[in-house]
Amino acid sequence: MIYQALTDLWAGFGVALQPHNLMWSFFGVLIGNLIGVLPGMGALSAISMLLPLTYTMHAIPAIMMLAGIFYGSQYGGAIGAILLNLPCHPPHAVTCLDGYPLTKQGKGGTALGITMIASFFAASFGIIVMIFASPLLVSIAFEFGPTEIFSIMLLGLLCGGTMSKGSPLKGVAMTVVGLMIGIVGTDVNSGTQRFTFGLIELSDKVELVALALGLFGVTEFLRSVNRMDAVGSGIKVTLRDMRPSKAELKRSFFPMLRGTLIGTLFGAMPGTGPTITTFIAYAFERKLSKTPEKFGTGMIEGVASPEAASHSKTQVDFIPTMSLGIPGDAVMALILGALLIQGIQPGPQLITEHADLFWGLIASFWIGNLLLIVLNIPLIGIWVKLLRVPYRYLYPSALFFIAVGVYSTNNSLFEIGEVLVFGVAGAIFVALKFPVAPILLGYVLGPMVEENFRRAVLLSRGDLMVFVQRPISAGFITISALLVAAQIFFAMRAAFHKRKSAALRPRMAGNVPVTDD
Repeated sequence: MIYQALTDLWAGFGVALQPHNLMWSFFGVLIGNLIGVLPGMGALSAISMLLPLTYTMHAIPAIMMLAGIFYGSQYGGAIGAILLNLPCHPPHAVTCLDGYPLTKQGKGGTALGITMIASFFAASFGIIVMIFASPLLVSIAFEFGPTEIFSIMLLGLLCGGTMSKGSPLKGVAMTVVGLMIGIVGTDVNSGTQRFTFGLIELSDKVELVALALGLFGVTEFLRSVNRMDAVGSGIKVTLRDMRPSKAELKRSFFPMLRGTLIGTLFGAMPGTGPTITTFIAYAFERKLSKTPEKFGTGMIEGVASPEAASHSKTQVDFIPTMSLGIPGDAVMALILGALLIQGIQPGPQLITEHADLFWGLIASFWIGNLLLIVLNIPLIGIWVKLLRVPYRYLYPSALFFIAVGVYSTNNSLFEIGEVLVFGVAGAIFVALKFPVAPILLGYVLGPMVEENFRRAVLLSRGDLMVFVQRPISAGFITISALLVAAQIFFAMRAAFHKRKSAALRPRMAGNVPVTDD
């Protein structure tokens, strides 16, 4: 099996190093790096804006470009966090805690150097895990029928809904909203139009590009519309500053290793975002430290561990997405949608049916991460200057490109209206503290869940027990039930503690000791 995996990887390098594939991979990591530096943009907005471009591309360079944007943005996000105390994206918020104090001590370049080393080490480990873990799924690929696919998609929906930021109930509600949006259009089996409200433009379906750009592009613009400031500064970083000493490398090695393992573990778990991964890695490192009180004052371990966790998770995220069809977060859901647009069905059989895409993508990860190191060394000064772009120029420009990108998809002004509607709805949901990422997850997985459920019930002649009679399906159904039960238990326990503390407050207030003057 190891020999076969290495042979397939060698063939993948042959695919990834083809000039046009290499060009699009380079373009993806360059754009991702740039987007990662700019506050508020993020990989999700960038992939949403560039998704229409993939309609006219072959599947392999299209997915390589989108993947490059994803892991390229992880590199760029650390720059603002370390040099400016500016968490451009939530996963890098924890990097600010020790990264910015290091900058104030004149060691910002060292922190960036450690970040680059940790990132490449963690990404390489994640790629190796993907190389040897994915073929194991091939061996059970032919055991997956519509029953098993429905069960695993159901687990993916529950993971994305209940493990999203904030209330699990709100997450599930937003997943249901996504499911409702996903079934708009013409039913494949009966030809009946569903939830189109008489609008012929909705007879096909709601466009993925319009939904993604509305929820993440326009929503972010509406949230930031009152920000008129520029956030950059005159910080300069030279190549010499970025070379850590042997002592700093020694201090960073084990935190880097532990962060990599934490990111790998969470990457294999659908529904866990990169933010929680980096915070857990930081908390774990602080717990193990002999001097936990120094964390937050410029500890190099507080930079190496969370950054390694972020990058290993980014790579391992592709395992459940490509091999099982379960996206780990909103970005993975968007990449899953891009695969479906290309006519490629994610799942255990993707590795055998589209081996050139799968192994070419894995090989491009290594090439892309090497390109990022080469790019970041000379261009960090330019990235820092880009942080000076005022919001009043940045977001209107982004809004213009969103409109152009959506219109170019089908030359339809109606879809620009869809973007506006979803953007306003997304802003309202965010203001009410409802997570919008589960909407995209529900939209992407919903039609697949419905299709495989109907197919499984049809094959079993209406017997719903088929979902628990087949071992693999029963396992996923059991995990789904345990996940729901765990969320109910934690909610009830939190409510119990809240009532208990509320009942104790009056009693404690009445027991205030009285002293004689």
